[in-house]
Amino acid sequence: MSEEKKSLMAEMYSETFRDIKEGEIVLGTIVAFNDKEAVVDIGFKSEGFVPIEEFRNMENLKIGTVLDILIESIEDDEGRLVLSRQKAEKLKGWMKLGDSINEGDSVEGRIVKQVRGGFIVDTEGIEAFLPMSLSAFRGVSSDEIMASRYKFQVAKLNKPRRNLILSRREVVQKEKEVVRDQLWGELGKGQKRMGVVKGITDFGAFVDLGGVDGLLHITDMSWTRINHPSEIVSIGDKVEVLILDFDKDNSKVSLGLKQIVENPWADIYEKYPTGQKAKGKIVNVMPYGVFVEIEKGIEGLLHSSEITWQKKLVNPQEMFKVGDEIEVQVINVDKDSKRISLSMKQLENNPWLEAEAKYAVGSKVKGKIRGFTDYGAFIELDSGLEGMIHISDMSWTKKINHPQDVFEKGHEVEVVVLAVDSENRKINLGLKQLTSNPWESISEKYTVGLEVEAEVVLNSNFGVFVKLENDVEALVYSSEIEKEKADALKPGDKLIVKIIKVDVDQMKIGVSAKL
Repeated sequence: MSEEKKSLMAEMYSETFRDIKEGEIVLGTIVAFNDKEAVVDIGFKSEGFVPIEEFRNMENLKIGTVLDILIESIEDDEGRLVLSRQKAEKLKGWMKLGDSINEGDSVEGRIVKQVRGGFIVDTEGIEAFLPMSLSAFRGVSSDEIMASRYKFQVAKLNKPRRNLILSRREVVQKEKEVVRDQLWGELGKGQKRMGVVKGITDFGAFVDLGGVDGLLHITDMSWTRINHPSEIVSIGDKVEVLILDFDKDNSKVSLGLKQIVENPWADIYEKYPTGQKAKGKIVNVMPYGVFVEIEKGIEGLLHSSEITWQKKLVNPQEMFKVGDEIEVQVINVDKDSKRISLSMKQLENNPWLEAEAKYAVGSKVKGKIRGFTDYGAFIELDSGLEGMIHISDMSWTKKINHPQDVFEKGHEVEVVVLAVDSENRKINLGLKQLTSNPWESISEKYTVGLEVEAEVVLNSNFGVFVKLENDVEALVYSSEIEKEKADALKPGDKLIVKIIKVDVDQMKIGVSAKL
């Protein structure tokens, strides 16, 4: 619009324009609505228009509502009166604040929307910017953020440009300090407090009491034995704890969880005297035994040696699993160490008390081969008791290198009882004793000086073992055979030897290859 035309219009409507000018805030009345705008009467020759999006609460608006309106333009290119509700609010806000605020001051406001890099805050009608880095809204949902009013600190203020940047971080920090100081003043030993688990380590958990963190040590979590704090608590859990001790100067608080409930070990001797039977659930299985929970907070150890009378060596991991329910008997209680020793075998009759009567020395018995060691074989007898055949009692004449050369696991064998020691739970058995000692007749057959053909059985560092006949072996001493000749021999080779020694007591024959 030309300057000449503007001047002409000003003269024509001089009475109307007398108190109205651009940039001024006036009262306006809503007279109508269309799809995009509200029609507002400000007492001018024509109504003005305000975009609908400038009204935050449309549900509260109706025809006849009176509002503060900013005159943006008396006449735009289309000849319309252009008005603004938002700019009126913002200008009023700045006019109200005026010189009353400065950087570092506190203000209140409400988050109206989230934008890239932060939030828009409505404070006293002024739109301010809250950077995300200064918001302190970590872990808070958008719905929660929009639902409340907050306090902010003025981080940066440019009044000429009407630019306001806020920070919530410092306000939150101050609020925490106030709460922390108040909490330190309220803390006392023996208090019960609610807290939230905020961190877990191998030695315990850190609990936020509402501004002050306390340590809940693993030893103060449960009256029962635990391997890791995560067995009791998880991050985010709300827990009730007991204040055991605190040191404000060093910001340390010791917490207890198990102390909330009564100590189940307090009257342990009365509840579980020696000999008391109890039922429990297996909570851990180890190579040396199983841990049994006989009531909440009380666990006992069933050692492998107390599982059965029959077998000296058992593997609990093959017999039990976590969750199994078993019956046990208390055999020892140590309240100070919080230890209870349990037994299963004590619930049964001790078969060893009758072992000497049942297994008379010299009697023949049958049993199954259960296992081996380098020096013998274990035999499970019909009563469930276990005996052992030493390698020296397997053959009168043959050198046995390993028990598995004679027996096979699971096979049934007949043996002779050699000795019974009920106190030490030992039964000595023999295989060779099923037959008479042949060495008297062997000494008569193989006299010193006799030359015979033998078969090589084993070539060793100290000589060559040879077989004179079935189960009759002799040793060619290393001094009685040339080294080159001995090195060349292998099992099955034939060799002419001469008898040089027969020891009936030691059941040995010595021969020489030097004829």
